[in-house]
Amino acid sequence: MIYQFCSRTDPGRARENNEDSVAFDEPTLTAVLADGMGGYNAGEIASGMATAFIKSELSRWLVEAGEGAKPKEVRRAMEICVDNANRSIFNSANSNAHYAGMGTTLVVGVFRDDKLVLGHIGDSRCYRLRTDVLEQITKDHSLLQEQMDAGLITPEQAATSSIKNLVTRALGVDEAVLLEVNEHPVQAGDLYLMCSDGLSDMVDDASICKIVAAEASLEQKAKQLIDMANENGGRDNISVLMIEVHEATEKRGLIARWLGK
Repeated sequence: MIYQFCSRTDPGRARENNEDSVAFDEPTLTAVLADGMGGYNAGEIASGMATAFIKSELSRWLVEAGEGAKPKEVRRAMEICVDNANRSIFNSANSNAHYAGMGTTLVVGVFRDDKLVLGHIGDSRCYRLRTDVLEQITKDHSLLQEQMDAGLITPEQAATSSIKNLVTRALGVDEAVLLEVNEHPVQAGDLYLMCSDGLSDMVDDASICKIVAAEASLEQKAKQLIDMANENGGRDNISVLMIEVHEATEKRGLIARWLGK
């Protein structure tokens, strides 16, 4: 598999500063996105600490572990790195009054051969486009999601709810946090989209699907997603991190020869 990365972030139309943070490491196929919260720009500090720490520590472990690392070992390394990042943010928040209560949502993914090890905390999301079908492969840790799971409200009611941004988990708020980790099979032709709720709150899934499924470069798709979120109000910071999966050139060439092309 060949993986192509692209990221873009924008403050939106309602906020002066950007508390989102995005990072990726192509050599180790590691992607991290965080959406910070807290006053005095503390959200910006929390999300920046999360992405920088996790990218650095997880990428270093992956290099040292080499190609032989199994998905369950990657999962454990991810959990340890996120736990260490959580403690670092929590300690900073408790040692500086300006940072009190700061935290961040998180999506972190590591691609290994034909598998994705994906972890998340909060309501930042990861979508997968496969054969023109868009699927949300993370489940929000939010009060709104809990209400939908309990059958108290419908997805249609959720779209206009006033409690959209109340998360039930965040990195750095408590001494410990539970990272939800899942493994997903990866196929050539897949496109993965990590995003903050500044996108998912402003652009519905059908519109996201139309943009990411179109014939365009990743850079063009990322720009179109952010432009649409801003056109629809841009009430929050908007970040996207896209990963496109291609078949290795050698394999494509071999298949083409088999088919006489």
